[in-house]
Amino acid sequence: MSMDSTLTDSLPPLAASPLAWLPPLLEATTPRAAAVAIIDALHGLPGCRDVRVLWEVDGAEAPESEPAGPCDRQGDRDDLALAREALTDDCPRLSREPRPRLAIPLWRSGGVVMVRLDGPGIAATFLSQAAEPLQVADHRLRTALEVAELHDSMSRLEHSEQVQRALFAISDLAGSDREMPDLLAGIHAIVGTLMYAENCFIVRLEPEHAMVHFLYFVDVNDPAPGDLTLAQLEGTATGYILVDGRPLRGTSEQISEQLREHGSGELRYIGTDSFDWLGMPILRDGAVEGAIVLQSYEPGVSYTAEDQAVLQFVGSHILTALERRRNRADLERSVGQRTLELAQANRGLRQEIAERERAERLQAALFRIAELATADIDEEDFYREVHEVVGSLITANNFFIALLTADGGGIEYPYAVDETGETYIARPVSRGLSEYVLRSGKLIVDRAGTLALAERGEIELDSVGALATCWLGAPLMVGDAAVGLIAVQSYQESEGYGPADAELLGFVASQVANSLTRRRAALDQQQAMVLLEERVLVRTHELRQEISERERIQDQLKHEVLHDTLTGLPNRDYLRSRLDRALARVKNEPHHHCALLYLDVDRFKVINDSLGHLAGDEVLKAVASRLQSCVRDPDLVARLSGDEFAILLENIDVPGTATKVAERVLEQLGQPVTVAGKVIAPSASIGIAIGDDHYGLADELVRDADIALYRAKAMGRNRFVLFDASLQREAIDVLAMEGELRDALRHDQFEPYLQPMQCLASGNVIGYEALLRWNHPTRGVLGPPAFLQIAEECGAIEAIDWRMFELSCGHAARLRQADAFLTINVAPLHFRHTDFDSRLQALLARTGLKATRLLTEITEGSLLHDPARARATLARLQEVGIGAALDDFGTGYSSLSYLHSFPLRMLKIDRSFVVGLGSSGSDNSTSIVTAILTLAHALGMDVVAEGIETEEQRAALIALGCEYGQGYLLGRPAPIAHWLALEARAEGGAG
Repeated sequence: MSMDSTLTDSLPPLAASPLAWLPPLLEATTPRAAAVAIIDALHGLPGCRDVRVLWEVDGAEAPESEPAGPCDRQGDRDDLALAREALTDDCPRLSREPRPRLAIPLWRSGGVVMVRLDGPGIAATFLSQAAEPLQVADHRLRTALEVAELHDSMSRLEHSEQVQRALFAISDLAGSDREMPDLLAGIHAIVGTLMYAENCFIVRLEPEHAMVHFLYFVDVNDPAPGDLTLAQLEGTATGYILVDGRPLRGTSEQISEQLREHGSGELRYIGTDSFDWLGMPILRDGAVEGAIVLQSYEPGVSYTAEDQAVLQFVGSHILTALERRRNRADLERSVGQRTLELAQANRGLRQEIAERERAERLQAALFRIAELATADIDEEDFYREVHEVVGSLITANNFFIALLTADGGGIEYPYAVDETGETYIARPVSRGLSEYVLRSGKLIVDRAGTLALAERGEIELDSVGALATCWLGAPLMVGDAAVGLIAVQSYQESEGYGPADAELLGFVASQVANSLTRRRAALDQQQAMVLLEERVLVRTHELRQEISERERIQDQLKHEVLHDTLTGLPNRDYLRSRLDRALARVKNEPHHHCALLYLDVDRFKVINDSLGHLAGDEVLKAVASRLQSCVRDPDLVARLSGDEFAILLENIDVPGTATKVAERVLEQLGQPVTVAGKVIAPSASIGIAIGDDHYGLADELVRDADIALYRAKAMGRNRFVLFDASLQREAIDVLAMEGELRDALRHDQFEPYLQPMQCLASGNVIGYEALLRWNHPTRGVLGPPAFLQIAEECGAIEAIDWRMFELSCGHAARLRQADAFLTINVAPLHFRHTDFDSRLQALLARTGLKATRLLTEITEGSLLHDPARARATLARLQEVGIGAALDDFGTGYSSLSYLHSFPLRMLKIDRSFVVGLGSSGSDNSTSIVTAILTLAHALGMDVVAEGIETEEQRAALIALGCEYGQGYLLGRPAPIAHWLALEARAEGGAG
């Protein structure tokens, strides 16, 4: 059990205090100044030994504090854990060990005041006296934190603006006509305004000769080197950047680690080793063109990821400047060479002009073909236009377009022109030149080539027709399949085709294929539209008949849809529409309000189970009638589902109107009603939400009323609760914790901590108790009080228990002390399952722990819930050697009747009887402990006293005849690794 305790709200009234502390608090403008003022205000209070203020406690980083200092000592970590507990619960937390410490949460600012007290008994008095200063301090610290956050935001914006101006300046400089040394020096100066750049050099890589040229070099320690080969830089950081193309950043050790991760090799140095180093490759299309390097010889001056990003931008503009100058040099050389050539050969110039004119004609023709491919013209006109364009560029007196039929077994000719008068009619697929193009792709062939293809068996001359002097064909490709071809042929010896003609015809073929695809898709779409129109006409006639029938049915069902069939009240949909209209009016008229009373009948399931569903329906009708008598027009009573009802109050002025209606409802519902021959007095729990202009949706108002209803049930039913923001925050916190519990099960974050039980006389460990702990990823190690109730409510506790059982048994099996037993805490719900004992035995078989070493710790409530089932389960466990221990004896019913009727091996005395032993006035505790020991020994049970924390308590128990004990004095709960290490040290010492 934790020694920390929560101070509840039942504190003495605020004590009057002088206002000397007020001016310093009001004058504080920073969080630290506010913290100093808080410390000064609390130091003078009686019982205060020391004060420390923490803020930003919830973050992953160490919190800020006053007095400032690291939180790496154990005491500081304990204070931080206590502070986070207090801030989580929004309630002061008191820790008595190792010294009295009080954690006071400042919930508005998120801060915590840690106070070291003279003694734990003065905590309540101190809180009373400090209440007023702390209230003002909370507001002031929150204001100071908000101001500090605004200052940080302004600083970041100013830095961003500075970086942006510098990057614009670098961009302008890179685009200027300045000479390279001046340009690089200017870039270096701008970079120096953004980061430490006193030592900088820029290199350019010449991959053809593996040379590295130092374009710019400034260094406070080393002279400028000359040009080096890439081999001379092998193994250096600069060499790795030029070879690998990856940036490097950090100290020499960090860079070496990065190189090992990339598998690049070891690092060597040229010149003085730097404290921090940043190098960025200059890349063009993924190829390394050079690098820019910054280095620092000053301890503490290092480079960040932001500096790396800026340097990458700088490198790109350096590359731009280099390329501009290289392109200008190349252009100058090209112009000079071209001028020389023009001067030497005027004829070459005329030939180039002719080539250019031809290229322009070719480009215009290609553009025309591309336009035709998307033009909305007739297919015959399209083919004729394409023929004309092709004929303007190459010899195309003989031209045809062939298409495969849909089944692929024939060839059709939608367009063909031939000087010989040959006719092109549809034919089956054979082995002609057209089929060869469809199989193999583009083909240029002369008469001899055609004969050679026939000789190799690729084609058959009977399928070729008249032999052309030169024949050129290109396939029409749709995706990866050829659907046809386009071909030109010449019968004149002087007319032939070359690769340029084949390339042109290939482009024409791709455009024709695109046009065919588009035209076929349009035809398919047109046919589909015709079919769709026919179906629409038929379906329209059918729909008209259906609409007439549906309108008749809808008129009949309209009332039924919006009303409950049992009570005749409006249903949920009707209520939602009314809520939407009410909230819309509230938005337009903010002085008006509405209220939603969400209620359900208490213990309605008992009425259904006891009297039957027909009687339950009669109760619901009576409730509906009474609810309607409690409201006025235009207020609305609706039945939502089952025993849930809602009342919408419109045009109310104050929340008091809603509470008066709620009181009237409770009074009316409380009147007795006779149902099925029984007189019952129904009651209800009511949640109230006031609708104002903050609500935009009806679901939001229903949600808040439901949250208030849940709180009313939790407070004991037959009452109403008015919704406020704290209820919603609690509901959200519970949902968040449920999600975290599910994640904890998935990621195995639960761990058993073992607490030893010892022989009080000898100090020998006889066994361990497994205690549940949660290794929370952000809140650290959590005990059961922080999450157990939520785990039980959301149904996760059973899975958590079984995971704890398995881990605990597995850990205990690893202990070298073979006779030490293990106790596990078994909740009452496990005894409701008839297979609990068989599952536990299977678990022991998996973990390897002997059954005789395991005891199940149970409470008196587990025995009393279903005594027969519990007795049978314990008996089956006892048969295989698994014992049972009764925990917290004396705090429950403590009935003697079940001590001898249940198979119990051990009795554990509750710590409440142990805490008073060994001190004055402990006669009652001594008498109770003596009686328990006498009873247990008479029944042959072992006794373990819990909660032993002082030597006086230990000595008193030994004197009373108690053999075994457990508590912080004998050993605190710890992970299995702790106890294995202790055993190893003990064995080492014995050896």
